[in-house]
Amino acid sequence: MTALGSIFAATCARRALALAIALAMTACGSAALAPDASVRAEPPIPEDPHVRPIPSDAPIDATRAALGRRLFADPRLSHDAQVACTACHDLGDGGDAGNERTSLPGRTMGPINVPTVFNVRYQFRWSWTGRFSSMAEQIDAAMRAPHALATETPAAVELVRPYYEHDFASAYPGVGLTVDTFHDALTEYLYSLTTPDAPFDRYLRGETDALSDDARAGWQIFQSYGCVSCHQGINVGGNMFQHFGVLDDYFAPPREPLMPADLGREGVTHDEADRHVFRVPSLRNVALTAPYFHDGRTPTLHEAVQTMGHFQLGRDLDEDEVLRLVAFLESLTGVQPS
Repeated sequence: MTALGSIFAATCARRALALAIALAMTACGSAALAPDASVRAEPPIPEDPHVRPIPSDAPIDATRAALGRRLFADPRLSHDAQVACTACHDLGDGGDAGNERTSLPGRTMGPINVPTVFNVRYQFRWSWTGRFSSMAEQIDAAMRAPHALATETPAAVELVRPYYEHDFASAYPGVGLTVDTFHDALTEYLYSLTTPDAPFDRYLRGETDALSDDARAGWQIFQSYGCVSCHQGINVGGNMFQHFGVLDDYFAPPREPLMPADLGREGVTHDEADRHVFRVPSLRNVALTAPYFHDGRTPTLHEAVQTMGHFQLGRDLDEDEVLRLVAFLESLTGVQPS
């Protein structure tokens, strides 16, 4: 059997273990959920829940994506023409804000650690709480957020119409620039921001030398300890909800008092059972997206691995385990969008 065949055979053998771990987490008070049938997910969530490579050629309409790229970097969309989407999403360094919470000129401090926009096409919901089931909803929320663009989408569309009307008429014949085509162009651009060909992707395709010995050992730990029961699928996460603090209380003192963002999905559903439940984040490019977790309080990947081991797995990982897991996570850094 080839090395790749051995990997997938071992993965299949662990499916029962992963399922048992997920059920045990539920019994311990977690809220792991499969994607709702009603959720719009494009492209569809893969049927195989286990990790697989990101395609090198995601289908994209280049003309519409180019319009979305211009919009993403255009500060005229904000109420004071001072802030573009790129202010919170640094496309040259992981696609996130790179700080605990954003603090932009003339705005209130952001309530939560800004997640990356890379590989968002493979999420089943958007935002830390999974509040949004479409990119249009996510875009509108960012547009009106007082810590971000602080405007309404229809008003922004009219404001930039003179600069974009001709190009939208070409990209959307017979329709032109509307709120819907504005959403569509931005979505097309965001869906183009994929990061294929990470060392781990190449390893899954059969390049056994793509991973270091430590990264391969970290991948084995990642599977055997059950990390893959939540961080799964093409995005190594992003396709379920989970309680943060399965086996110990992450939010116990001295982390109190709680911030509104700490409530997780309870802030969306108003159900106490959803307190501290979040969308499981993707681990793609995680080495580039410090600080970590929804609160941004964890500055290094090393500490983030220790935190997950303790609070989610009930394990105080030794230094060798942490270093090997970090090496594996570093292998998830793909080719960054140009």
